[in-house]
Amino acid sequence: MLILLPPSETKRPGGSGAPIDALSLALPSLAPQRDAVIDALVALSEDEDAAVRVLKLSERQRGDVALNAALRSAPTMPAVDRYTGVLFDALDAGTLPAAARWWLGAHVLIHSAPFGPVRATDRIPAYRLAAGAAVPGIPPLRRLWADAVSTAVAELAPSFVLDLRSEAYAALGPVPVTVPSVYVRVVTAGPDGAVRALNHFNKHAKGDLVRALALARPRVASLTGFMRWAHGAGWTVRPGAAGELELVV
Repeated sequence: MLILLPPSETKRPGGSGAPIDALSLALPSLAPQRDAVIDALVALSEDEDAAVRVLKLSERQRGDVALNAALRSAPTMPAVDRYTGVLFDALDAGTLPAAARWWLGAHVLIHSAPFGPVRATDRIPAYRLAAGAAVPGIPPLRRLWADAVSTAVAELAPSFVLDLRSEAYAALGPVPVTVPSVYVRVVTAGPDGAVRALNHFNKHAKGDLVRALALARPRVASLTGFMRWAHGAGWTVRPGAAGELELVV
């Protein structure tokens, strides 16, 4: 099973790893796209005001332009430790035992805007770029990434993909139709039985789910296998719209 996660806007600073190497990350065929985005962000950072405008930063976030300026030389840390925020705070990878972290590295890709999908344990620098940004010098991110990511995932040939990304990041690399997959929506059922989607708790539930999977390390190779494990572990999952699975919390 391969799990796809979205990134987070908030990130932990610093790191102790060597500067990023596009070829050392998961899906090395994406190195040209990674290098193109990194170079474009570094170039954009030469004009701080333009970078603030393009990246839609507030004055309080102006200092984040320096993160992009240093992308080629900045220290790195594992992606699953770099990202903070609701989902990654719930996952709390720093408190997982070694075997669970190994499982994350083997089964989880985090889909970033500048680097594409990277392993949970791939080392990346801090950066500032959202899925919807339009960076001068490169095509729109959706056009740059979508086909290349889909092809790379197809070549990886996972037995089954559990897609926990937001719609914005799923658009940057749709799972190819040749790969068995399901897109997960987190919902809650009201007293009248009506179902509604969640926002904050959507992210928290996804983090909790991935943490539970990492701790259990089940052998899952299909949607049926995942649902069997989920029901046995106390999760409520059920078919949703075509190609989707509802996680009810």
